Amino acid sequence: MNTPVKAAPAKMGRIRIKRRAAILAAAEQEFACNGFKGTSTSAIADRAGLAKAQVHYYFGSKEELYQEVLGTIMNQWNLTLEDITAEDEPKEVLVRYIRAKMQFSREKPELSKIFASEVLRGAPILKAYLGQQQFEWVQSRARVIHSWVEQGKIRPVDPVQLIIYLWALTQHYADFNTQVSAIMGAEELDDTSYETLTEQLIEFILRGVGITN
Repeated sequence: MNTPVKAAPAKMGRIRIKRRAAILAAAEQEFACNGFKGTSTSAIADRAGLAKAQVHYYFGSKEELYQEVLGTIMNQWNLTLEDITAEDEPKEVLVRYIRAKMQFSREKPELSKIFASEVLRGAPILKAYLGQQQFEWVQSRARVIHSWVEQGKIRPVDPVQLIIYLWALTQHYADFNTQVSAIMGAEELDDTSYETLTEQLIEFILRGVGITN
């Protein structure tokens, strides 16, 4: 007699992935609304529709969960600049990065607000990362930008400051979306508004580095 194939492990794997994703999504909302100190694992569990014990099964502490959320933010922000080289065309790289960051601000404003809140309180969790990993990441991308300057692909600019400008300009639309909407006379920015803002920001940055075609 043939023995039935057991599907339980695969099913359990899917359940774990689904629960973990639900916890992270709930954590993003809670940390964005209440900050690190004002957020409890009980609140995260309630929002995720799980028991508190289930949250602690996947994440040992609130600090561990917070670190995971912050890591997700940094990884997503850095992704589109991860593999740039001196041979790349600056226009293509900058346009792709600005579009990705603006889309991130549009779709995940709460993540940017969590990062901003962390930095404003002195970055106690992120300090080690900002002091070493992020510094090295920025320096490696700055060297690529400097090579573009040397090749005459863009006008002389401070590479590190250019990266900072890109962060600040794109994240503003997430961190201060309420203010931006009010200034623009809209209750909420729609897709058309974001596309217009993205195009304007692309033109602004490209002209700033001397790319006009």
